[in-house]
Amino acid sequence: MENHFDAIIIGAGAAGLTAGIYLSRAKVNTLILNEGAVGGQMVLTHEIANYPGVENVSGYTLARTMKTQAQKFGCKIKSNIKITSLELNDEIKKVVVNDKDVYTSNAVIIATGGKSRMIGAIGEEEFKGKGISYCATCDGDFFQDKEIIVVGGGNSALEEAVSLTKYASKITVVHQFDRFQALEHYVKEAKKNEKISFIMESKIVEFIGNEKLEEVKIQNQRTGEISKMKIDGVFVFIGYVPNTESLQGIVELNQWNEIIVDKDMRTNLPGVFAAGDSIQKRYRQVTTAVADGTIAALTAAEYINNLKKEIAEQEFAQ
Repeated sequence: MENHFDAIIIGAGAAGLTAGIYLSRAKVNTLILNEGAVGGQMVLTHEIANYPGVENVSGYTLARTMKTQAQKFGCKIKSNIKITSLELNDEIKKVVVNDKDVYTSNAVIIATGGKSRMIGAIGEEEFKGKGISYCATCDGDFFQDKEIIVVGGGNSALEEAVSLTKYASKITVVHQFDRFQALEHYVKEAKKNEKISFIMESKIVEFIGNEKLEEVKIQNQRTGEISKMKIDGVFVFIGYVPNTESLQGIVELNQWNEIIVDKDMRTNLPGVFAAGDSIQKRYRQVTTAVADGTIAALTAAEYINNLKKEIAEQEFAQ
């Protein structure tokens, strides 16, 4: 059947593309379905400098290379589509796209990734794209010689704060705790940069402006005191929320809506695997997503081969 594949991968970030490379190279007929642009969170990263064997590379370039690799091995990729239905309980899995196109497979790998976590402050929804950004690579050059805030205290926040200094004239890092959660390397690099200052134990409680963001209200977490700060823009890097809304009631999720998997990336459903930022795990890096995708692909390939062997034996017996 034209729309039947050995494996369907949902998501084309680092985990999904890696799974596509491994499966296609193993001659497993594979389709990747992706609701946005190929690359996932990778394309939002200005520079990746800790990918083994690569001194430094932009997230966009790495994603493009992975996509090309997968396609060269025969993997089919459909992006910017909308998955409208999933049926994963039966031996033959069914994925409906755009309410009309039906794709089936023997196995499915879920690699839907995550999205940027919002602060939840007053006015945040109103000023998204009008002064509030969640992507330094996408929007950094809009703030040339401007004063901006970076919200967060993890690796991404401090790394992107340093990256944004090539555009902004001044950066204030606002973090809700009294210490950073980032690795010492990122902390030292941010602290030694003369353009960067810090407001600790504080959070933004309101975004204010007319046509665009003009100022913020910042509350000290210890004293409760609220102060105003004139600002040109705010970049938010406080982690990600797994993209699993459409999986509620389909696969088993934990209390944070992350997909529960075993060490071989199996979900609670036979023939359904998961990898990357949508699964339960502690660390979320490109390298860990690649590892997840590798494991999921190898486990899925074994499942598919065993299934084909069983079918062949049954047909022979008849």
